[in-house]
Amino acid sequence: MPHVTIQHFPKSLTAEQRSRLVEQVTAAVQEAFEVEERVISLALVPIAPEDWDAHVYQPEIVAHRERLAKAPGY
Repeated sequence: MPHVTIQHFPKSLTAEQRSRLVEQVTAAVQEAFEVEERVISLALVPIAPEDWDAHVYQPEIVAHRERLAKAPGY
């Protein structure tokens, strides 16, 4: 606890980009929830653009707007 899942269009990140992303998200979560780094987990889940609407947008964004901490701006 806590677990963060980032769903995104496929993108090849360099080892440095991936490491920096994980480090920055982990630090933000650690500070906000006042937990030790060791209890945080993070998953990066690539979703093909043609699957985005059916797998992410409709079931997770549209259907659960009340849970969004930040909504997309379009």
